[in-house]
Amino acid sequence: MLQIAFIRENQEKVIKALAKRNIDAKSVVEEVVQLDENRRAAQVELDNVLSESNKLSKDIGELMKAGEKSKAAILKEKTVSLKEKSKELGEKAEALAVELTNKLYTLPNLPADIVPEGKTPDDNLNVFEEGEIPVLHEGAQPHWELVKKYDIIDFELGVKIAGAGFPVYKGKGARLQRALINYFLDKNTAAGYNEVQVPHLVNEASGYGTGQLPDKEGQMYHSTIDDLYLIPTAEVPVTNLFRDVLLSESELPVLHTAYTPCFRREAGSYGAHVRGLNRLHQFDKVEIVRIEHPDNSYKALDGMVEHVKNILQELKLPYRILRLCGGDMGFTSALTYDFEVFSTAQDRWLEISSVSNFETFQANRLKLRFKDKDGKNQLAHTLNGSSLALPRVLAGILENYQTPEGIVIPEVLRPYCGFDIID
Repeated sequence: MLQIAFIRENQEKVIKALAKRNIDAKSVVEEVVQLDENRRAAQVELDNVLSESNKLSKDIGELMKAGEKSKAAILKEKTVSLKEKSKELGEKAEALAVELTNKLYTLPNLPADIVPEGKTPDDNLNVFEEGEIPVLHEGAQPHWELVKKYDIIDFELGVKIAGAGFPVYKGKGARLQRALINYFLDKNTAAGYNEVQVPHLVNEASGYGTGQLPDKEGQMYHSTIDDLYLIPTAEVPVTNLFRDVLLSESELPVLHTAYTPCFRREAGSYGAHVRGLNRLHQFDKVEIVRIEHPDNSYKALDGMVEHVKNILQELKLPYRILRLCGGDMGFTSALTYDFEVFSTAQDRWLEISSVSNFETFQANRLKLRFKDKDGKNQLAHTLNGSSLALPRVLAGILENYQTPEGIVIPEVLRPYCGFDIID
């Protein structure tokens, strides 16, 4: 959530920045500023009434001590009306504060200066590309055919149990899935990330804290009886570990990693581009989350990008890195880099990671602060990244490593799998 003081003092800057997201925010910004003025005016009026009421209470006490009960009674009648007025003003100020907060929830984060202009994924900037695209043998197949051939993932069985988008991993497919999770976690912990296990359900406050609510409410599975949400990413519970937390500057940075299943409704996702593992309702992901000093967050973002690059280099998958344009960025992000692997069998790029800096946007909702060297409380910066999302990584491995004899396991994964080939 954007800070109201910043909006109030930088209205034109906010409007211009959100235009990079292709949003005309002028009317919303003006409404936010007006609501804030009304709220502050109501609060000032309330404070004045409370101050007057407190003064009268003291005067009544002094009059009672002096034995002037009749004068005290007159003042008591005034305090009754002041209490009624203060209640009305308190309710008005509270209602305006709620209305202001709800309006602020509709404004996305401001893009960083280096975010490119653009409206669609076609406008994203390719900033790095590495890895040799393999030449596959004649008759090479996409992964949804390979998993049938080797009986390692059963999409139809998942449909029987839950519905489309809930695959069942079998035999070497399940072991390869587990190997990837363990490998990713080991890489992250070796890089200094503290592993945590977190709930797979979160409450509404957690969804609002990291910005999934109200923006992505339609994409989240909601257990209405308990008012809990299945997590769309480990980012939500891991970052919410620090909701309403005041850290000391010496505790920064905080680095966490977690493996969780992730759940997304992905309403309206149809067509060949979402076949097989390309888009699922339930999938596994290993996440990295950082809480940083504002002065260090962009250096930390660069470090996260290098970390994911190292993993893909070890897996020997061809990949590229895109800096997302304003029109393709997530609601909460100030700057996002997407990683994509090339699927040779599908002849297309598949997104497998997003690494983002949210600056103070999440921290403002979370009330996640740190006490600086001068003893002042400041909002921290939050960052997160997929390290990595499994389905499309697995699809890339199955397709790019296929041979006439079977699917060769990347060398770095063989100690985790216990086998060298799926045949």
